[in-house]
Amino acid sequence: MTIHLSPTIKIMRKYILLGVSVLIILSVVTSCKKYLDVVPDNVATIDNAFTMRTQAEKFLFTCYSYMSRDGDVYSDPGMLSGDELWQVVGTEGTYSNIARGFQNVVNPYGDNWEKYYRALRDCNIFLDNIGKVPDLKETERRRWIAEAKFLKAYYHFYLVRMYGPIPMVKKNLSVDADINQVKVFRDPVDSCFNYIAQLLDEAEDGLPPTIDNPTDELGRVTQLIALSLKAKVLVTAASPLFNGNPDQTSLKNSNGTPLFNPAESKEKWDLAAAACKKAIDMADEQGLKLYYYNPAFEQFKLSDSIKTQLSIRNAITDKWNSEIIWANTQVNTAGLQALYTPFLDPQFLDQTATRGLFSPTLKIAEMFYSENGVPIAEDKTWNYANRYSLRTASEKDKKYIRKGDITANLNFNREPRYYADLGFDAGIWYGQGKYDDKKDMELFYLEAKFKEVQGAGKGGFATVTGYYIKKLVHFENVITKTGYSVTPYPSTIMRLSDLYLLYAEALNESASPSPEVYKYINLVRQRAGLKSVESSWAQFSTNPSKYTTKNGLRDIIQQERLIELAFEGQRFWDLRRWKEASRVLNSSITGWDVNQSSTAAYYLPKVIFNQTFSVKDYFWPIADANITVNRNLVQNLGW
Repeated sequence: MTIHLSPTIKIMRKYILLGVSVLIILSVVTSCKKYLDVVPDNVATIDNAFTMRTQAEKFLFTCYSYMSRDGDVYSDPGMLSGDELWQVVGTEGTYSNIARGFQNVVNPYGDNWEKYYRALRDCNIFLDNIGKVPDLKETERRRWIAEAKFLKAYYHFYLVRMYGPIPMVKKNLSVDADINQVKVFRDPVDSCFNYIAQLLDEAEDGLPPTIDNPTDELGRVTQLIALSLKAKVLVTAASPLFNGNPDQTSLKNSNGTPLFNPAESKEKWDLAAAACKKAIDMADEQGLKLYYYNPAFEQFKLSDSIKTQLSIRNAITDKWNSEIIWANTQVNTAGLQALYTPFLDPQFLDQTATRGLFSPTLKIAEMFYSENGVPIAEDKTWNYANRYSLRTASEKDKKYIRKGDITANLNFNREPRYYADLGFDAGIWYGQGKYDDKKDMELFYLEAKFKEVQGAGKGGFATVTGYYIKKLVHFENVITKTGYSVTPYPSTIMRLSDLYLLYAEALNESASPSPEVYKYINLVRQRAGLKSVESSWAQFSTNPSKYTTKNGLRDIIQQERLIELAFEGQRFWDLRRWKEASRVLNSSITGWDVNQSSTAAYYLPKVIFNQTFSVKDYFWPIADANITVNRNLVQNLGW
């Protein structure tokens, strides 16, 4: 979808009051009287924006233009603000600074308060005026109203995830609003979630079931997208961060209104489970299914192991595949892929199109299951204590690790997602112009020790942990002597496996372990080349009955989500809503000692950074400037 920006929008922004946006900052430098006496001398521009369909459509697309760039390392806090990826020293930016604990109240990193309140204001302007457009069919008007309501829900949700309880913007304030109306309070978090769900319910019927004009409209919202977002919203509302969180009981407005309900509600999980199932049922009706790599034409008969890897990788990189519920066409995935890809082809090492700038951490490498589909520390057949010891790849390893090469035990006998998602020293990197896996010794593989082809110590960039992201790189990209030929794809916002695991989580919390819960976990595991939860734990786990208890299955579902959705910007939010971030992120960021050239020295874990995380870090601080001009806004705890 192409976003068209109306030239009238900037003019209109001069005088439309936003109840809680940064426009109130103007009162710092002007008197209240002058601020409230703003004269809307450009009212004609609003009328012009809604005098005909084409202009109104531009305004609608302006409402879309505020959407988060999910998956973009420079725009999405979920990518670099946690512990999943680490950045080369000297290239750190906004979100890396959050990961390093440098958040502040004066100029908060990744602060989107102003952006999303501006978005909400524009959505309200649109809803207030769309009825004036004379040449708009009623069916289209109904759809556009539904889209604007959906976007209001979406922007409120993003604000709540970042800041917790927020002032809701149901209507824009009039230009003659009293100063007390302008200085709004934060709304209780339960009220925020209820309003978001209400907006999505109102939007549902007006949205199309599917996109009929893919050329022009892919990326615009549908009924299934609305149902899927509602599922995620309600699962978030039911999660420990928002559902009976005792750490937030002291957060109250200055008038004494509590902003968090200290009582945990099981009903929230019931509602979340029902919302997830409704979305899944619609996805089934529309023929969505988990992606499996099965092309109509295949030049080489690939092994099952490579096909499984391509099923995992292409679920993200094969654009608009059968699994994609919603994707963002505005993210430059071509440029991002160049940042992820290491210097693969020794023929063309003098070109700098690929940089390998973002490195998965050793913690993430250890997170993936063993080949038996259970955690490596829990697999009774897997030598966890010696995971850093060295081993030589044999014939049976050759689709994953170059035969005869030496690497750490950690890289052996792991699940298919490990090899689909991660590049590592001696590991095979399938594709990029070499597709016959029967010629396994000719496939690309990584040499990532000091000053080796993909290692540190040379010009340009290289891994800082010993690992690269493979999952987000299309396997048909090709490095040439003139650059990098890239197959772009829209960045995934929501896909079916995410929805399945949300449903399994909600259903387990709502009731207890059941065949229905196992079914949706196992669908995801099956595509990943793993046996069922029941079979894997019964046969290989040191805790074989773990999956039969609610607490045990919760742990399994959470790890399944972290693995399945790795590097998709989900881990950052999941760890928070589960209230696991204060445990998981209070630890060291480690990698291999990439400044060593000998194998024995290289494969020694090295601390790169010691992360800390406290209760205050669960939510962004509200910028001091906003608190200064509106004393009714209370600051988040700890800031």
